Amino acid sequence: MLKVAEPSRIAAASGKSCREVSCQTYLPLKFMGDLVLQREQVPTVCVTKQRSCSLLWRGLSSGAAMLRALQRRWDAYKYRFVPWVALNLRRKRRTLRYVPDSSQDKIISDDDVFKTLLKIFKALFINDLSRQGHILALLPEMKCKYLELLTIEQKRLRGNSCNCQSQHVFSPEEVLFNTLGFTISRQRSSLLSAGTGVFVTKGFVPKGTVVSMYPGTVYRKHEPIFFQSLGNPFIFRCIDGVLIDGNDKGLSRSVYRSCSRRDQFGPFQMSDESWLTAALQNPLAVGQYVNNCSHEKAANVYYQEFDVPGCFPIELKQYLPNIVYSHDIESHPRCVVLVTLRDIKQGEELFSNYYTVVS
Repeated sequence: MLKVAEPSRIAAASGKSCREVSCQTYLPLKFMGDLVLQREQVPTVCVTKQRSCSLLWRGLSSGAAMLRALQRRWDAYKYRFVPWVALNLRRKRRTLRYVPDSSQDKIISDDDVFKTLLKIFKALFINDLSRQGHILALLPEMKCKYLELLTIEQKRLRGNSCNCQSQHVFSPEEVLFNTLGFTISRQRSSLLSAGTGVFVTKGFVPKGTVVSMYPGTVYRKHEPIFFQSLGNPFIFRCIDGVLIDGNDKGLSRSVYRSCSRRDQFGPFQMSDESWLTAALQNPLAVGQYVNNCSHEKAANVYYQEFDVPGCFPIELKQYLPNIVYSHDIESHPRCVVLVTLRDIKQGEELFSNYYTVVS
C-alpha cells in the first residue's frame, strides 16, 4: 500500500505551495481507511462515470420500450373491464362471452332502451314535480304537459286503492316499482368474498328489460384516466374503446362532480350526482356493483351500450348517471344499460359477464 507523502515535502521538491500540491497535482482517495495517492486513478474514475451514464441511458431506453409495449397492449385490450382484469385471464375455468361484431352487441333495440329511460325518468320527474318549479318556469309548454301527466297518474293510483287527495311523493324505489314493476338494491353478495351485489328486492323482471344502468365519467380514447384507474375495479371499456369510470370514491368521485357542475346549464342539470351517495335519485344507477358470473351462477344480465340522442328532453337529463370528461357539444353522452337475459324473480342477484370479447 502506498503511503501519502507529506504535502510540505512534495511542495519543496516541486516549488509549489502545499494547497496547490494537495488540491491540484494529486487526487487523494480514501480506501479501506488509508489515503492512497495515485495519479493513474483519475482517468479510471472518468471511465467509471461514463460507463454509469451509459448503463443509465440503456435503462431509460429499456423502460421507454417497456412503456410503449404496455401502451400497445392497453390499446389492443378487448375485455370489458380494463384495470387489472388481464392479470386473472390465465386462471382456469374463466367465463367468456364472445360477440362476433359490434352490430350483434345489442339484444334489444336502442329505441326500446330510449323508451324505457324516458318512461322511468318522466315518472321520477312527475313524482318530484313540486320541486321542479325553477325548471318548469322556463318551460311553460312542458309545465302544462307534466301537470296533465300528474293528473293521470293520480287517477291511476286512486284506482289502485291509493287514496291521495293531494300529490303523494314516493321514494325513487317506489316510483321504479310503480313504473316498471320491480325494485333493485345493493346488498351483500351471495358469492363468497364478492362484497356488494345487486338484487331484485321486489317484483318480477321479464327477459329483455333494462334493469340497471352503469354510472360514471365517460372518457374517450385520448383522454387522461391513468391516475383514476390505479386500484380501480370499476372502469368499463366499451366496444369502441370509450371508458366509463364507475368508481364512487376518491379521485373518480371528484372528477365526476367537477364535470357535472361544469356542464350545468342554468337550472338544468345535465347529469345525476346522487349515485355517488347512498340516497339515489335514479334507482337504476347501481350497475357498477353487479358481480361477475361464475360456472355455478350464470349471467342473467348483459351490458348494452347506448348513446343518448340529442332529442333527449333537457329536463330529464338530471337523471342520467353519466357525464363526458371533456366538454364537447358535438358529442353525445354514452350510457351502458344492463338488460336481462332471462326472467328474474324477486330475491335473485344480478350477474353479468365481465369477460366479453368482441372479435
